[in-house]
Amino acid sequence: MTFKDRDFLKLLDFTSEEIDALLDLAAKLKAEKKAGIPHRLCEGKNIALIFEKNSTRTRCSFEVAAADLGMHPVFLDPSASQIGRKESIADTARVLSRMFDGIEYRGFEQERVETLAKFADVPVWNGLTNEYHPTQILADFLAIKEHFGELRGKKLVYFGDARYNMGNSLMVGCAKMGMHFVACAPAEYFPNKELTEECKKIAAQTGATIEFETDPNKAAVAADVFYTDVWVSMGEPEGVWEKRINDLLPYRVTAELVALAGPQVRFMHCLPAFHDLETEVGLKIHEKFGLDCMEVEDAVFEGPQSIVFDEAENRMHTIKAVMAATLSGCIDK
Repeated sequence: MTFKDRDFLKLLDFTSEEIDALLDLAAKLKAEKKAGIPHRLCEGKNIALIFEKNSTRTRCSFEVAAADLGMHPVFLDPSASQIGRKESIADTARVLSRMFDGIEYRGFEQERVETLAKFADVPVWNGLTNEYHPTQILADFLAIKEHFGELRGKKLVYFGDARYNMGNSLMVGCAKMGMHFVACAPAEYFPNKELTEECKKIAAQTGATIEFETDPNKAAVAADVFYTDVWVSMGEPEGVWEKRINDLLPYRVTAELVALAGPQVRFMHCLPAFHDLETEVGLKIHEKFGLDCMEVEDAVFEGPQSIVFDEAENRMHTIKAVMAATLSGCIDK
C-alpha cells in the first residue's frame, strides 16, 4: 500500500483497503487536532490551489489542513492564473511542479485535472470536477463511520440529479466500500451506463449493491443515509432551473420520507443547500416559482437526523489525510 507521490483524482483509482486507510488516518488526525496535538507531517512544503470554481468549504479545508501540516498554500483563482487561456494545462503543470510540492485543482472537466496530473511531477489532488468529487466522499464516509461505526452494508439513497460529480462519486464510493447505493430520480437523471457497469463489477467483488429507483417512497424504506445536492450545478445556465424544478420536486427530501426510512436515518448534503430563503438564489427561486425550499425541507436540514455540518468539518480532516499520505507517505506499508 503506497500513497507517497500518488495523485488523488477519483476513487476508482484506489482499492477499498486504501480508502479505509485514508479514513483511518483522517480519524487519527482529527482526534489529534481536537486534543491539540501537532501533526506537522509536511513541514516546509508549499502547495498550489487552483480554483476555476470557487468554494467556501474546499478552499478553507485545503488552507487550514495545509497550515496544520506545516505547509504554505498559494491560492490561484481564475483572475490569478492563466491556465487554459494564455498557458496550456500541460505547461502550467510543468511550471508549478518546479515551485510547489503538490497541486490542487477545482474546476470543470475531469480531463483537465487528469492532464494536470499527467504533466506534473508532484501529486495532484481533485478538489472537484464535473464528473467526480472524491475528497467530498471521503468526508461523507468518515461522517457515516462516526455515526454508524461502519460503512459495509449501509444503505445510502441519493435523491435528485445523479448524473454528475456527487451521484457518480457516491456510486463509486459505495461500490468500493460494500454499501447499498440507490439513485432515486427520474430515469434521465441516473448516472451514465458505462460508469454504472464499472461500479456493478466492483460491487460484485465487494458485496455492494447498485440500484436505481424512480419512486422516492420505495427508495426511502430502511435507508441509513439520505443524500441530496442542489439541482443546478455551478456553471450551468439559470434557464435550466424550471425544468429541474419540474422534474425533481417529487424527489425533495421531506419529513415524510424521513419517517418512511425510520429513526436510524441520517441526512447528508455536500452544501451549499437551498433549504430556506436566506440566500439570494433561494429568494429568486421563491419569487419566480413560489418555493420556500428546493432539494430539502428546512425541517429535515435542521432536524436531529441532519449531520451536514459533521461532514462539512470532515472535509478538512480527510483532505489533510490525502495530502499527508501523498506528500509524506505516512501510511505507506
